[in-house]
Amino acid sequence: MTDPNVVVARNTEKAPVSDLYSQTVAFSHYNNLSAQLPIDPATGAIVAGGAAEQAEQCLKNIQAIVESIGHDMNDIIRLSVYLADIMDLNAVEKVQASFFPTYQPARTVVAVDALPQDALVFIEALVDNGEGTQSVPQAGDLVKLTNNTHAAPYDALSTQTVAFSHYNNITMQLPLCPKSGRPILGDAAAQTAQCLKNVKAILESVDVPLDDVVKVTIFVKDLADMEAVDEVYKTFFPDSGIARAVNYLPARTVVPVNDLPFHCDVAVEAVVSHGDGTPPQAIEDRHGLIIEASNTDAAPKCPFSTQTVAFSHYNNISAQLPFGADGKLIAGGAAEQTAQCLAHVKTIIESVDHVVEDIVKVNVFLADMADLDAMNEAYAAFFGDHKPARKVVGCGKLPFGARVMIDAIAGNWEGTPPVA
Repeated sequence: MTDPNVVVARNTEKAPVSDLYSQTVAFSHYNNLSAQLPIDPATGAIVAGGAAEQAEQCLKNIQAIVESIGHDMNDIIRLSVYLADIMDLNAVEKVQASFFPTYQPARTVVAVDALPQDALVFIEALVDNGEGTQSVPQAGDLVKLTNNTHAAPYDALSTQTVAFSHYNNITMQLPLCPKSGRPILGDAAAQTAQCLKNVKAILESVDVPLDDVVKVTIFVKDLADMEAVDEVYKTFFPDSGIARAVNYLPARTVVPVNDLPFHCDVAVEAVVSHGDGTPPQAIEDRHGLIIEASNTDAAPKCPFSTQTVAFSHYNNISAQLPFGADGKLIAGGAAEQTAQCLAHVKTIIESVDHVVEDIVKVNVFLADMADLDAMNEAYAAFFGDHKPARKVVGCGKLPFGARVMIDAIAGNWEGTPPVA
């Protein structure tokens, strides 16, 4: 490609500004926003009040960022809401409804162990970027496709799947029965199966197979349940004979949470390729794009995921833990573990002929929010002047007893090739 896509990072003074990350980083047809704390940009402090007031400030900050780049709230594809207490969800939802009176984005809602600055609410958004970021013209009039099916649980405050350009974004699925809307009876294994059945039903309703999933995030209340979760997971992925032949597995992140809506034990979020694109993309830009999954021996491998899965103009990188060459956690604290996780991300992205500067979004998961300063020091040393969008949440504990876990999204300027 003679005119490659470029990474476009932007900030506005109408929302909180950080030296560590950009408020929004656009690449191709998506704007990746940093998660927003309930900070009043005029004072630099968290607003007074409870969860409702904090949710309103988070969404005001998102709105200021979105409007500063020539978009509006209806351009949001997915909202991710992180709460300190799941019991605050009703208050937060009333505020959300006031910002989205008609259109509802896809949505993820979880309660975590801790949020930065002891906030009660933390909200991030993924926004469409119809104009694209190439130096040559891209389709500027792409439409957003929203779909719901009765074969999966319905939620009045989210759309089951929102497609834009070459991606479908699936609302986080809980282990709810589609007919009753209530949680099924059963343990973590049964709940995982129901979550994945719901994801599959949504995809089938828009004629997309499960093997088009490029990234899965599993939210689990008890890490001890992961063995049971994985036993079920591997019965869903790979899903087809073709995928089994190449052992295709999506990128994956496992996030420990304190609670979930309906107090469920497991929830599943999925990001899915949308090969035909949303109209009116040119025929040569739409049909036959392939998923490119890649592993390198120079970074830790997982039997349940691929290190990076590229589709169209994005690379989706699995969560990286601070393992050394011996397959064990490295010595040291949060700073050393952060550096090791980021070194793995760098190794993976370079293994597919990209560079750190192609990274557009970083998600950092800490076992203990008290490690934030140490993590930030190592993080700043790694990225230097390049400032991807970012989110940091505290999980209480992480897989294998790690103190830090990091996943990332990177641009894939050359795109993935069509089937010949």
